[in-house]
Amino acid sequence: MRKGLQNLENNENKAYRIIAVDDEEGIIDSLSIFLKRSGYDFVGVTNPEEAVEKVKNEHFDLMILDFIMTPIHGDQVVEEIREFNKDLYILLLTGHKDLAPPLETIRRLDIQGYCEKSDKFDQLLLLIESGIKSIKQMHEIKKINDELSDTYEKLESAYLESIQTLRYTVEAKDTYTRGHSDRVSEYSVLIGKHLGLPESDIENLRLGGLFHDIGKIGVPDSILQKDAKLTDDEYSQIKQHPNIGVHILSHAKIFKDILPIVEHHHEKYDGSGYPGKLKGEDIPYLARIASIADSFDAMNSRRSYRDPLPIEIIINEFEKCKGSQFDPEIDDAFLDILKNHYNDIKEIQEKYKG
Repeated sequence: MRKGLQNLENNENKAYRIIAVDDEEGIIDSLSIFLKRSGYDFVGVTNPEEAVEKVKNEHFDLMILDFIMTPIHGDQVVEEIREFNKDLYILLLTGHKDLAPPLETIRRLDIQGYCEKSDKFDQLLLLIESGIKSIKQMHEIKKINDELSDTYEKLESAYLESIQTLRYTVEAKDTYTRGHSDRVSEYSVLIGKHLGLPESDIENLRLGGLFHDIGKIGVPDSILQKDAKLTDDEYSQIKQHPNIGVHILSHAKIFKDILPIVEHHHEKYDGSGYPGKLKGEDIPYLARIASIADSFDAMNSRRSYRDPLPIEIIINEFEKCKGSQFDPEIDDAFLDILKNHYNDIKEIQEKYKG
């Protein structure tokens, strides 16, 4: 039975074409054996300039790319590819994490993940499998878009249903986040209404809250479900989920107005957040609202290592972090809700018990 399941998985993998680029022929040979054994349609290239031409003229779903190469480095390869191909899912390999490009470069070039080279490919395989999940969802969205392009109402419904399914998949990975996106959506709407925002912004807050963590589909389960403290490398992979989320949702016009929320809900007002290290009013306004809603739910939810924080401590945290982590004006509005309209919060908690 196990052999039959493995054969089925290998047959499914054949639908995805992977190109690996490394100027060390031994690495390419090892990857070839490893990935072909896993059933993937694999092409290996040792010349990075040849790889650019191959991607330009052939279809590939995912690229595994070495960073330090001759005659051009991996970031230059991606720079050239992004001029004509925005969809290719790219994983970067580094000989050592200290030699990896800065996070700013990784974000700018839309590189979905990276890991250190190793004699074993277990971590790389996890990243590939997570990448294939994201690619599969993008293919589904594109397929729906092509089939229903003339009927926008049906298209909108199909998009939402497809991405809702993906959202439930993300939350199923971690029982401690079940209901999290629903609550963030409702808290964001509550804050938006408290600030007197127009209906269009309220709707974007609702959708943005629902799908803000969609990119976690591209983070290995072993990291999302880990009870112990994350390593620096694991935390770096977690920090890629806003970019992965944007990569998934950007193919559907219906989601274009919520992309700033998905991408920037972990930014901090003082510029110390991620992925863009944006500061102050450079952070999209609705993302600043979602950030407060997201942080509140994290503090107010049960985790494997602690119970929900008492409301007095949560209020103290929002007072302490005003102007550093959170927009002062929005923070004040939320503090008013916590102190004077807490029944509205309770109604949401009762509706979406985690």
